[in-house]
Amino acid sequence: MPAQQTRRGFLGCSLAAATASLGSQPVPAAAPEPLPPIIDAHVHFYDPTRPQGVPWPNKQDDVLYRKTLPAEFRREAGPSVTGTIVVEASPWLEDNQWLLDLADRETLIVGIVGHLEPGQPKFAGQLDRFAKHPLFRGIRVNGKQLAAADSSSLGSDLQRLAEHDLELDVNGGPDMLPAALAVARRFPALRVIVNHLANVPIDGKPPPREWQEGMLAVGACPNAFCKVSALVEKVMPRGTAASKSVDFYRPVLDVAWNAFGADRLIYGSNWPVSRRFAPYATVESIVVEYFRQRGADALEKFLSVNAAKAYKWVPRTGTSPAKA
Repeated sequence: MPAQQTRRGFLGCSLAAATASLGSQPVPAAAPEPLPPIIDAHVHFYDPTRPQGVPWPNKQDDVLYRKTLPAEFRREAGPSVTGTIVVEASPWLEDNQWLLDLADRETLIVGIVGHLEPGQPKFAGQLDRFAKHPLFRGIRVNGKQLAAADSSSLGSDLQRLAEHDLELDVNGGPDMLPAALAVARRFPALRVIVNHLANVPIDGKPPPREWQEGMLAVGACPNAFCKVSALVEKVMPRGTAASKSVDFYRPVLDVAWNAFGADRLIYGSNWPVSRRFAPYATVESIVVEYFRQRGADALEKFLSVNAAKAYKWVPRTGTSPAKA
């Protein structure tokens, strides 16, 4: 064989081998798209080291009984979270003021959901007091309290809440949905926010029909919203490690989407309770992946815009104003 032909064949084989080698190299994964600014609409801040201590959590809770304040939250949540709505879990009246004082010092906090008891004789005066603070955005009640919503005193207080242009967070299990529905229908000017997807158990299978029907009914009220929060806390059976796969939570998330749509679902982590079950990054990534599949507009609404509609929080230095 002529030397020239041999050399040409050798070069051809070398080039083919090099090309094949290059083609077999792993292609670097595309960097994830940057997240829009996030408002985490369900966190708890408290300090057990205060002289008076705290009524919750109890001292036996080795995960939650510790100083839990914005600096630690920033470290765990990262820079994408530019604001928080803090939900008061203490029944002590002056702890509402403690949170407002904290918010005055911490620009991360864009709103406070207080703990007051509608239907009680002192409610009107207490609401007038705290509503003067622009960061006081509403109150949270247990669903069982709403079962007596037909009583004149409770109804008057809920109407008073609406007249202050504040909102009502409602917490409880799936059986509280009929009461939340009744309030949303009776007070169309009151923004009603279902907490934690009504705490439905999550096992990767289709959720209970009663919960599905309850969510669809509440979602039909234009003044009703729902926080997609406490997902990892509700994984069943109890003690099971929280799945990182969005498909595990999809049956529940699809129902919430069908009930409330792109404009009335709100992100909340339920930090620090969530840390008992999964790191903050896991909690965030599950819902980000789900809503990213619904489109960039739906993701932005879920992460901040809808919280602005529901809570009407006012942007502060260090936060990003959400588009109305």
